[in-house]
Amino acid sequence: MVIYLSGEVDEEQRLDEMTPRQIVAELDKHVVGQHAAKRAVAIALRNRVRRQKLKPDMAADVMPKNIIMIGSTGVGKTEIARRLARMSNSPFLKVEASKFTEVGYVGRDVESMIRDLTEIAVDMVRAEKIDEVAEKAELNAEERVLDLLLPQRPTSGVYSYETGDASEEVSGANTEQRDDQFQKTREKLRAQLREGKLDSRLVEMEVREKSFPTIEVAGPQGVEEMGINMKDMLGNLFQGKTKRQRMRVDEALEYLVAEEEEHLVDMDAVARAALERVENAGIIFLDELDKVAGRESGTGPDVSREGVQRDLLPIVEGTNVNTRYGMVRTDHILFIAAGAFHVSKPSDLIPELQGRFPIRVELDSLTLDDFKRILTEPKNSLVKQYKALLETEGIELDFTEDAVDAFARFAVRVNEQTENIGARRLHTIMEKVLDEISFLGPDLEPKHQVIDADYVSRALSDIVKDQDLSRYIL
Repeated sequence: MVIYLSGEVDEEQRLDEMTPRQIVAELDKHVVGQHAAKRAVAIALRNRVRRQKLKPDMAADVMPKNIIMIGSTGVGKTEIARRLARMSNSPFLKVEASKFTEVGYVGRDVESMIRDLTEIAVDMVRAEKIDEVAEKAELNAEERVLDLLLPQRPTSGVYSYETGDASEEVSGANTEQRDDQFQKTREKLRAQLREGKLDSRLVEMEVREKSFPTIEVAGPQGVEEMGINMKDMLGNLFQGKTKRQRMRVDEALEYLVAEEEEHLVDMDAVARAALERVENAGIIFLDELDKVAGRESGTGPDVSREGVQRDLLPIVEGTNVNTRYGMVRTDHILFIAAGAFHVSKPSDLIPELQGRFPIRVELDSLTLDDFKRILTEPKNSLVKQYKALLETEGIELDFTEDAVDAFARFAVRVNEQTENIGARRLHTIMEKVLDEISFLGPDLEPKHQVIDADYVSRALSDIVKDQDLSRYIL
């Protein structure tokens, strides 16, 4: 049921309405530092909004300024992209470049990323359309449930409640009286239905069978790369089959709301809007680009690296990709690539692909102060997360300032002694320190627990001293 509450709701500002300064300020709430990367992303996104305000002939020639973010793991590349996805009203896809292979090898084709992005856009637009018709769908579903609970009076003749038969020989006054009685009963049931008093009652209704046959298609690229959807092709053969099923009223209402939404939403209009949104506002975050940055070696596992780059090139510079909803032109999709580039460097990419990523930003390595800020400053920082998690079981955690310093120092130390995995090290360290408290949970006494530097040191000192052990545990 749609329930309207008094008061106003502060709607979050849409990304296409935000200035670059506001986009950076929003990212600052979740990602510590990396101002250059945030600036570059904010400018690129704002330029897309500016392009849409140009005359069509000019807008067609303004290409997106794709970005390469260079930095070691755990410094915030993926986190910036993830937060952009939440902020943006644009179709957004994060994909690893290393999952693709050159055409002719077993693996995913690069064009599949455009198909995946189109599916995301269709789901987004469909959800928006469902929100628009949600109230009408719920009202229609409510009427259908009431029809199940109190069937309509027969149209030919008047239904006699005493005899259970339809009779033509009933006066007009009696007919009107019974109509009034029927409507009153129906309204009483409606009130009970909205209050949830009828939820446990059982009704019998027709439901559509949604089972489809399993079809295996032999081929190196699979069904999705062939641009074929077997369910679409054969779905009509099975959609007409229905079966009678008994279910609770609340379950029946949920099923009927979904069915009404499906009837009210025009999927052809959804597909057209989704294709337009992908072409003009799509964003693809291409992670681990450095993994395919090597040149041809002729043998071994690197043989397809340059091939992947050459397959990526037409997608990034602009081409038509066939999807189940129609052709998608990729000219104005924004690509944000990222990679550590420890072994390789951006100049190891083929020259044509380098030219399609004109903006390069290098992310800074995290310092001791950065680790401290990561623990406390973000909107949902690690310290706040652990406090909230254990508060659900009545445990009050109190992290002292020297404890935060200790967490940061240990993270820096372990990163120096072993592999540097950046801020992700904080997760492993905090989980190890809070292991006992998390395990005991509601049985823990006292309920107020203070985490200070001594507590952190006792939990970690022996492990950190033994480098071989810390490699496995931290």
